[in-house]
Amino acid sequence: MITLSEATAPAGALKRLSDQGVSIWLDDLSRKRIDSGNLAGLIETKHVVGVTTNPSIFQAAIGSGEGYEEQLADLAVRGVTVDEAVRMMTTADVRAAADVLKPVFEASGGRDGRVSIEVDPRLAHDTAATVAEARQLAWLVDRPNVMIKIPATKAGLPAITEVIGAGISVNVTLIFSLERYREVMDAYLAGLEKARAAGHDLSAIHSVASFFVSRVDSEIDKRLTLLGTDEALALKGKAALANARLAYEAYEEVFSGGRWTALAGARANKQRPLWASTGVKDPAYRDTLYVEELVAPGTVNTMPEATLDATADHGDIQGDTVTGGYAQARADLAAVERLGISYDEVVRQLEDEGVAKFEVAWQDLLDAVTKSLNSKGVDGE
Repeated sequence: MITLSEATAPAGALKRLSDQGVSIWLDDLSRKRIDSGNLAGLIETKHVVGVTTNPSIFQAAIGSGEGYEEQLADLAVRGVTVDEAVRMMTTADVRAAADVLKPVFEASGGRDGRVSIEVDPRLAHDTAATVAEARQLAWLVDRPNVMIKIPATKAGLPAITEVIGAGISVNVTLIFSLERYREVMDAYLAGLEKARAAGHDLSAIHSVASFFVSRVDSEIDKRLTLLGTDEALALKGKAALANARLAYEAYEEVFSGGRWTALAGARANKQRPLWASTGVKDPAYRDTLYVEELVAPGTVNTMPEATLDATADHGDIQGDTVTGGYAQARADLAAVERLGISYDEVVRQLEDEGVAKFEVAWQDLLDAVTKSLNSKGVDGE
């Protein structure tokens, strides 16, 4: 049953956010969420128009076993490998979520109503394997509103170009640095050019670039706290927003240039910035910080449910909070650098850690499924 506050709050902050041109996506998925009607309810009452997943999300969902018992039993009887079992379950969830979001997909002309699924994180440094996995995932899900997530590693960049060139929509993930973000946009444009040469309909290809936010503050704030000076402490909570705002400035620049104009004439879609890792990790900060302070047209904010609920309850959406702040953003990052904190070192560390964390989550998921298959009398290897 929907309470009065649940019914009315989204008409406030979440609607204002949506009206500002921000697409609200949910950063979570489970079979229970789909089967219970919860996802459909969030679409109806909280302006959710997309879903993102990652290895950690699937590890939490499938690792619990809830809702997966029957499929696990069937997979065990068939004697499938653990890798195949995991892919059968994850793609089934993404396919079902894509069906729930199909009306949004159609109403938005393919812009929203998207569900993302990630390539095996163990392939993050293997271009050819990433491309092959992306093609396989697109085939397995078999829905026009799926997006294949490819990490923005050095090996991931040419994979992005190849997959976009094949006409497959892509969510580029684990972007932390401004330099890497520009490389991601370049890879996307190269993919569109390749797709055009191959005769693909560019209007059917969509992409988002997932720029991670809170993890930047977590790492830089830790270093500022260690310094402990008044100047250092005054900069806490500023680096992540500055980094994201300068990413949006780069987006505006690239998608108004001559190379883009030629593709736009062929009905190509801009690769939208997606704010990821928007759950606040420091309890000293407002829990809606990375929503309220990153409002800009043509963006996506993918939120964990707690952040979505917090925004619905007490979000303060006051219009565009990005495009007027580029000078201050540069000043904030420069101030951090002057204190001896290397931006390049931080973002490189965060990318490495991001890939490693997803590899660990994936292995935990494989271990949990292996245990489940074995408990049903079948060797999961």
